[in-house]
Amino acid sequence: MLEVTDVPMAQKLEGSLLKTYKQDDNPNKMFLAYKVCMTSEGRPWVSSVVRKTRKQIAQDPSLNYEYTPVMGMKSFVQASLNLLFGKNSQVIVENRAGGVQTVGDSGAFQLGAQFLKTWCQNSQIVYIVSSQKEPHGLIFQDMGFTVYEHTFWDSAHLCLEPNMLLDVVEHAPHGCVFVIGSIGNCQLTPHQWTQLMTLMKSKEIFPFFDIPYQGLSTGDLEEDARFLHYFVSQGFEFFCSQSLSKNFGIYDEGVGTLVVVALNNQLLLRVLSQLMTFARALWLNPPTTGARIITSVLCNPAMQGEWRQSLEGVVENVMMTKEKVKEKLRLLGTPGSWDHITEQKGSHSYLGLNSQQVEYLISEKHIYIPKNSRINFTCINSYNIDYITSSINEAVCFTKDSEK
Repeated sequence: MLEVTDVPMAQKLEGSLLKTYKQDDNPNKMFLAYKVCMTSEGRPWVSSVVRKTRKQIAQDPSLNYEYTPVMGMKSFVQASLNLLFGKNSQVIVENRAGGVQTVGDSGAFQLGAQFLKTWCQNSQIVYIVSSQKEPHGLIFQDMGFTVYEHTFWDSAHLCLEPNMLLDVVEHAPHGCVFVIGSIGNCQLTPHQWTQLMTLMKSKEIFPFFDIPYQGLSTGDLEEDARFLHYFVSQGFEFFCSQSLSKNFGIYDEGVGTLVVVALNNQLLLRVLSQLMTFARALWLNPPTTGARIITSVLCNPAMQGEWRQSLEGVVENVMMTKEKVKEKLRLLGTPGSWDHITEQKGSHSYLGLNSQQVEYLISEKHIYIPKNSRINFTCINSYNIDYITSSINEAVCFTKDSEK
């Protein structure tokens, strides 16, 4: 029998930084590591069209609140696939793409890992390559996979390094699984794309992509998923985790899809049938509210247009904020180049600070950022930008002086 005294305390996860921030009673404290996009008022961003759609759904007397099928809402899955590949794309016309509605941001990885563990027993090595450390590794580790993690970010040269991805593929063993996130941030040349896919094909590497915020990287939904078309055109089979929580601003709904691309429709149906078995054991029926909101928006051209505009607005604000931060640091005479801030895409980007500078910001200025200095730029607004930039300048100058 298990005694409570036998259960150890789990290791601290990312939330410990937020916990420390909440316990800080300094009136000037700031938290720049929120996962969600924030408004200038410091509240989670929600697309305006989502608010309207939520009200319409709540007042619709014709809705049937019966349990959804195990695979999820068929209309939602199809709308998600159209968003990812384009309605008239080769892979959809040929019926080689399908999906399962998943629960939470990690649901697709839970489901996909279960499938790979059961049906690809010769592929028990997983490489996770992204612009940051991802939580997916825990899922694969818990299932017995051997996991190796790599990041695109080169802290020495303050840039995202595409050659790192090629180098990892070069040294990876035959038949492994490659989880690739934020690859759109890593600017590969056409030649590098060709190299990458040739290597992956020759080694029979299985790609598992992560698209957590389509449209919030460049402001262009098609551009943010364009790299998938390369893999489709080269005849790759793959999984893709498609989260639709962040780009609609319905974070508490945890809506997503495990997308499957197969060589033909017959193979796709077989894979989906196995995934349905695993989904039944994991969560049985996915929730409907978030899926209904997203489907309503994506299937209505006017509403989808309004949603696309709201995404463009968020990205434009992020770009302006980054430009302002860089310019203020320049005017303050902060040592070093800060071009890397504006060269990165998306709301979450690296400041390029070292551990000593990060610690100074937390302990002396009460500005809470992760150890790797990857912050959420939507947390910076007209009310706090001067304090933040002057604090960064102070932290950099202080550590420079201490090195002398």
